[in-house]
Amino acid sequence: HNAANVMQYRDEGYLPHALLNYLVRLGWSHGDQEIFSIPEMIELFKIEDVNSKASRLDPTKLNWINSHYLKTDAPEDVAKHLQWHMEQAGYDLAKGPALADVVVALRDRVDTLKQMAERAAVWYQPLTHYDEAAVAKQFIPAALLPMQTVRAELANLSEWSPAAIHAAMQTTGEKLGVGLGKIGPALRVAITGTQQSPSIDHTVFLAGREEALKRIDAALAMLAKLA
Repeated sequence: HNAANVMQYRDEGYLPHALLNYLVRLGWSHGDQEIFSIPEMIELFKIEDVNSKASRLDPTKLNWINSHYLKTDAPEDVAKHLQWHMEQAGYDLAKGPALADVVVALRDRVDTLKQMAERAAVWYQPLTHYDEAAVAKQFIPAALLPMQTVRAELANLSEWSPAAIHAAMQTTGEKLGVGLGKIGPALRVAITGTQQSPSIDHTVFLAGREEALKRIDAALAMLAKLA
């Protein structure tokens, strides 16, 4: 693999040690072990144990190894690699959440840093586009009171964290006698414009209090027109 090929893997969102782990397993094995730290690679790898058969590149396996490291590395370490992808995409990192928090929210849902950066975009730029199907399904008259109530609960939180946001949603449900299923989906559309995002607690948290309330107010304005 020449330098250009290695850079291509970086561009596609693979962690350097995940790529190393993948490459060391091409034509070489150590029992059934698949995940090797760099010190283990150095200690265990012996050239005489390499299989003489031609190796086959397996993107699915590379994704699996990369995904393992995204989930198990310290979020702060993954964030250093994610930063490059966010900057390449042109996002102003001062106008969004800490990247380590983004990693925690998204690491179970993606295989690559590139995918993570694409999904993180919603927290680093203004929300201007709403998915029509999501709006039609979730922004209905019955969503107005839950949205108003959860907005008040979120505005009054003494701390801004995923756990506190979850508690605010539970309080809303208790006050209205409804389950979280009557609160979360419409709130997700309010924050992201779509029906796809990580857990609603993290989705709201990553927007930041000020931006979250601003987006909820925009949703309330849309809902008020239906009432």
